Amino acid sequence: MDVKKLQKEKEYEWRIPRTGNMRVPAVLYGDQELMEEMDDKVYEQITNVAMLPGIEKAAIGMPDAHWGYGFPIGGVAAFNEMKGGVVSVGGVGFDVNCGVRTLKTDMMLEDMRPRTREFADALFGAVPAGVGSRGKISLNRQEVNEVLTKGAGWVVKKGFGTDEDLEFTEDRGAVPGGNPDTVSETALKREQKQVGTLGSGNHYLEIQYVDEIYDPVTAKQFGMSLNQIAITIHCGSRALGHQVGTDYLKTLAEASRKYGIPIKERELVCAPITSPEGRKYFAAVNCASNYAFANRQIICHLVRETFQKLFPGQHIQMLYDVGHNTCKIEKHKVSGKELDLYVHRKGATRAFGPGRKELTEAYRVIGQPVIVGGTMGTESYVLVGTESGEEKAFASVCHGAGRRMSRNEAKKKFRGDRLQKELEDRGIIILSHSMPGLAEEAPDAYKDVTSVVDSIHRAGLARKVLRVRPLACIKG
Repeated sequence: MDVKKLQKEKEYEWRIPRTGNMRVPAVLYGDQELMEEMDDKVYEQITNVAMLPGIEKAAIGMPDAHWGYGFPIGGVAAFNEMKGGVVSVGGVGFDVNCGVRTLKTDMMLEDMRPRTREFADALFGAVPAGVGSRGKISLNRQEVNEVLTKGAGWVVKKGFGTDEDLEFTEDRGAVPGGNPDTVSETALKREQKQVGTLGSGNHYLEIQYVDEIYDPVTAKQFGMSLNQIAITIHCGSRALGHQVGTDYLKTLAEASRKYGIPIKERELVCAPITSPEGRKYFAAVNCASNYAFANRQIICHLVRETFQKLFPGQHIQMLYDVGHNTCKIEKHKVSGKELDLYVHRKGATRAFGPGRKELTEAYRVIGQPVIVGGTMGTESYVLVGTESGEEKAFASVCHGAGRRMSRNEAKKKFRGDRLQKELEDRGIIILSHSMPGLAEEAPDAYKDVTSVVDSIHRAGLARKVLRVRPLACIKG
């Protein structure tokens, strides 16, 4: 991206002023190198988002932003129902409520290292992964409907986890307003036996250790210490969520024409929040979000079972679970006035600061844990939400490193088997169901996650707490 097209507001904050049909400015966060590395499509897409009806304050791009469907991945926008605000498939994404769950254990690096291979192999066998993978749990239609409305809470009641897991899950693992009648028969058929499965692509299950702490007070509040073993799950709503996105593209395209909504590109199709089409899409998104929460909860249960079989007497608990392809109704202040807004986070993570009633009591004083994944060969981070982040970006931050190379480009440049060997030589065990899929996820196909996180930290959107490094990573 040509930074000459941007106004540099601060060291890590850039602005695209309102021009033409833009209703609000656009704001991008990141250092100059990350800005220059962004593809030009980000500029175009974030500007188009700023033209949508009912948008408040600004269209926002995170440091990991790159080209996406309609919105850039790493894009954030909040819409006001009272001003004709809209909901958009492009603003949520197709893997609805794809998210990250990190578990903390009692084990330390010195105890895990000699048994990492054994543990990784056991997890690889216990957690289904890969394209079209099927889980060990088969739900009938009534049970699927229960999951779509009750999320992780329903599977916990069935014995897959504990109430403490829900306490440390965003929204306690269920968002209200899901209506199974808004989910197509095709989506329901594609669900079959996919709950409790990791999937493919950038999804992963990783054994990690804490290798650096930046904020000892917050790390202690989170129950994390140097060299402690953690396990992170990254996955979403599987085929059901993808089908919801596919189904509603057509519905919202028709709604855009019906309500005369001017859109700059067809991928930005949307519907007024108050319209029947908008209400139906939002209800379907809530169903898919609940399915994703349930999916991660069951995987969490499988991980816990596997861990405790290998390491009896050791404990494993939740740090937090947070999604990053969502649309949620939240209260935010704009120009000093508190508003109910529909916040779209496409490849962006919620990051509430201290005092938010939505947070579990254990974190309410200090702020929400924010989990930012790197790649299978690099570090990941845990941050904490801040009040300034709420003011600047509707309590939103990046979700990962962000791609710098398309999947096709990565497959042409890298070989999965070679990557696996190279990473193993560096002490990182990689287990995968697909060597071509592994090539797509090469660490060099992504931006530098440390630069991305440092930009978030320095811009005041969230604060760094600790860094983890991988011991083993399971891919689909």
